[in-house]
Amino acid sequence: MQRPLTANIRPNAPPPDCAAYERAGGYQAMRRALLQMTPADVVGEVTKSGLRGRGGAGFGTGQKWSFVPKRKPGRRSYLIANADEMEPGTFKDRLLLEGDPHQMIEAVIVSAYAVGATDGYIFVRGEYKLAIARLTQAIGEAHAAGYLGEDILGSGYSLNLHIHASAGRYICGEETALLTALEGRRAQPRNKPPFPQVSGLWGAPSVVNNVETLCNIPHIIANGADWFKSLGRGADGGTKLYGISGRVKRPGTWELPIGTPMREILEEHAGGMQDGYQLRALLPGGASTAFLGADQLDTAMDYGSVEKAGSRLGTGSAIVLDDRSCPVGMICNLEHFFAQESCGWCTPCRDGLPWVERMLRALEDGDGEDEDLHQLQRHVGLLGPGRTFCAHAPGAMAPLESGLRHFRDEFERHVRERHCSWR
Repeated sequence: MQRPLTANIRPNAPPPDCAAYERAGGYQAMRRALLQMTPADVVGEVTKSGLRGRGGAGFGTGQKWSFVPKRKPGRRSYLIANADEMEPGTFKDRLLLEGDPHQMIEAVIVSAYAVGATDGYIFVRGEYKLAIARLTQAIGEAHAAGYLGEDILGSGYSLNLHIHASAGRYICGEETALLTALEGRRAQPRNKPPFPQVSGLWGAPSVVNNVETLCNIPHIIANGADWFKSLGRGADGGTKLYGISGRVKRPGTWELPIGTPMREILEEHAGGMQDGYQLRALLPGGASTAFLGADQLDTAMDYGSVEKAGSRLGTGSAIVLDDRSCPVGMICNLEHFFAQESCGWCTPCRDGLPWVERMLRALEDGDGEDEDLHQLQRHVGLLGPGRTFCAHAPGAMAPLESGLRHFRDEFERHVRERHCSWR
């Protein structure tokens, strides 16, 4: 089984330095792209590969790049790596940043070349101090090797690469909010259109991609789009970093062919449930996705299959609910997180999410009423898609809506018995 993204990562070992990365084949894709391919060739190969964004939205990467207008001489443009990983239970990008920082740098160089960017930013959350230190060292080594700066490898292409340690907000997963934060202002999303590819950072054309998405780029250029497509098990190409947290024997992250069934990830790689616990349900793609039941474990973890099952692939980082934990309490904790992380820009999200959290907290404390369940269901619609400025509140409603559907008896039991029987 090929694992291109994590091939250079060793447990409890330092990441490869520039020389070691080169001995492993690193920076060859960059040489090929800059010296043998035009930017349009690179965009075309990535489009042909079918690579979809690994940060949660799943948009076609090559298609996204194709929206960047033709570069005008003297005009700045930007490629931004979104490394502000903040989804609860998700730590896959951290693995790549800490374990193979030169892969990240090569990915940014090739991607920036493809979209004609003059500057690159790695927007990384401030708590990822080890990742920041290793990226800083790797950027210095890449500069010394002539892979960054002016006229890279004599190709005529120049790129400045910067690290931005973020103050960290969940809303920075929304690309326009990230751009606003990068400009030094409060992280709030912007109206679209114009889209960032036309008017992004400081009004210049900008492309924002997730870390895992970008790290696929050098391997696509080095091995070709057909090779990439052959790695997946179904309609989608490539590998995917899958993670599992909760009461499993070996929580963690693994690189596997995209389309690997959840049962295989849970039972073979995560070791199954801890002794004495049974799987009740899971959020397959992180906190902002809908629950799948234990009877849906054979779902292939790719975009179409998970959507057909009633949820989203999201980040591919599953959160497990076991049979000895309260589903109402779990959902209450998630809604507390989402309420805290609302940027406050639009009223439904700013006021609605705390309202939802208070109703769930009342159920947990034994103060809930039958009417609360009706109001929770009503808020699923009021905060759903199309009702708010961005996707933050609709994402928060995914676990609530599916929780009300899967665990309705638990919600009613909280009201009837006027306490949480799981405490």
